[in-house]
Amino acid sequence: MKRFCVILICTISCLYMNADRMLLEAEAFSNKGGWQIDQQFMDIMGSPYIIAHGMGRPVQDAETVFNVQQTGTYNVYVRTYNWTSPWYKGKGPGSFCVVINGKRLSISGDTEKTWTWTHVGQKKKKKGVCKIALQDMTGFDGRCDAIYLTNDNDVPPSAAPDSWRRQLNPIQTTSQHYDFVVIGGGVGGMCTAVSAARLGLKVALVNNRPVWGGNNSSEIRVHLGGLVEVGNYPNLGRMLCEFGPSRGGNAKPKDYYEDAKKDSFLKAEPNVTLLPNYHAVRVEKQGSKISEVIIRHIESGHQIILEAPLFADCTGDANIGYLAGADFRMGREGSSEFNEIYAPAEPDSLTMGASVQWYSVKGKENFPEFDYGMGLNDDNCDQVLKGEWTWETGMNKNQITQAEQIRDYGLLAVYGTWSWLKNHSKNKARYAHRKLGWVAYLAGKRESRRLMGDYILKEEDILKNVYHEDATCATTWSIDLHFPDSVNHINFPGREYKSATIHRRLKDAYGIPYRCLYSRNVENLFMAGRNVSETHVALGTTRVMRTIAMMGEVVGMAAYLCHKHNSTPRGVYWYHLPELKSLMNTGTGRASVPNNQHYNPSSLLNSKK
Repeated sequence: MKRFCVILICTISCLYMNADRMLLEAEAFSNKGGWQIDQQFMDIMGSPYIIAHGMGRPVQDAETVFNVQQTGTYNVYVRTYNWTSPWYKGKGPGSFCVVINGKRLSISGDTEKTWTWTHVGQKKKKKGVCKIALQDMTGFDGRCDAIYLTNDNDVPPSAAPDSWRRQLNPIQTTSQHYDFVVIGGGVGGMCTAVSAARLGLKVALVNNRPVWGGNNSSEIRVHLGGLVEVGNYPNLGRMLCEFGPSRGGNAKPKDYYEDAKKDSFLKAEPNVTLLPNYHAVRVEKQGSKISEVIIRHIESGHQIILEAPLFADCTGDANIGYLAGADFRMGREGSSEFNEIYAPAEPDSLTMGASVQWYSVKGKENFPEFDYGMGLNDDNCDQVLKGEWTWETGMNKNQITQAEQIRDYGLLAVYGTWSWLKNHSKNKARYAHRKLGWVAYLAGKRESRRLMGDYILKEEDILKNVYHEDATCATTWSIDLHFPDSVNHINFPGREYKSATIHRRLKDAYGIPYRCLYSRNVENLFMAGRNVSETHVALGTTRVMRTIAMMGEVVGMAAYLCHKHNSTPRGVYWYHLPELKSLMNTGTGRASVPNNQHYNPSSLLNSKK
């Protein structure tokens, strides 16, 4: 058997030596033109891809060059997906062409019902350098994962597994060691990393986008919610004032979100190594501890093995905890499990959804017809100029495994609405001098996995203001649990794209127990964000970003104590809680920075600010 395997491997190697096979990863194109990198779903479909997000206007070609090793006839395949196929049986709007040395091949991207390879033609190629381009036809979010060229009769594997990709495109892997590794570059991860760094730890901060701030970045444009500098530790949250935008508002122009301010805040910290554009793909463990996290660059594919005694999962989706086998929950608990009056009678998989925000601006455009299964008319189409947090989809779907379809349905609703208003509405004159100014292609998520800690925060803790000796930063936001908008539900049953909420305000600021900020079964894993240890109902108040930022500040302090005492996150609770309280009394923010975070509190404390 062993001899047979050796012969098989040698045979495969010879086949690859005798044929010329090239896998061109679209995200690695040297000039992406108007195409954008989308890494949101790489854990599900296998890779980052590029998307022609032109809001109905074709984007500039993406281009690169490649080297043909052998003169001959090459079959050309494209891995792509018709994103409207779940709702519309005909051809979709995301069509594009592969162009090689100026010669266009067949159109793709408008018929594929899943992520799959499409044969787009044959080309006779001479040995040497060739130029290849992706030519967008519509501007309606056509997408390309990769292009495969072969002068043999082989067909690329449908799922394009990582092992196959790496055989064709070997990647470099390096190793780095830190005191503390933080995965996730939203406000929680930012504060976690900087808090620990200011106390002396060498920290790596990883973000799978080029822009810092998560939902508060200009890529998603959700404003900060809650209050800082409140509760038993009023110096917590001052750090956020150093980089938090001074203006509020959802779906506002890019400058509202002050990306450069966030970038400068992080780059000013000498103990923080910034690793933007890296996505965590694998976790290694020794016993019940994480030993290393492997991250991969979303463009080049370069991998780094990050070794550390401590890790923090600030990914929102709890990706690190999930990969490490941490206990987690997803969906809603039944009311009897934790005696929660705002929980459903029976547990279910419902979550809050993800928002695709957008707005229009003054200007003229001939917006194309866009009708791919929505069934809009003057009776069910909203007469609006923008859509912010209420444009929320996917509450009845899995926010992890169905994330791409959730985002795509948000895009479908935006484009369908705008097309109807511009081209068919009885009030279309109102929109004659408006054009789409911005549509998010990154979905703003609210809820998915929640990692379980030594304590699970629940509704009763918050409503009854239950005392915990390990109370940390204060949550002030209302218990804000979104549900499908009633009118939208009637018009689009089971396919809602609008949400509503009821703000159940707190009686007082409530301190989140420290035991909710570390995993109960992965010994060296912290978490800060919407993935902390709590019920679905409790998430309704803790999930806003100012509260999350303060969680991060506390986790950074606890990581410092772990390092100082050669302890674990649980050990800090057992043996070093007084020292943690002392650090929280002081805070790690700059005392000289004024509090510019009084907007959007949604709290009983409104009248006090």
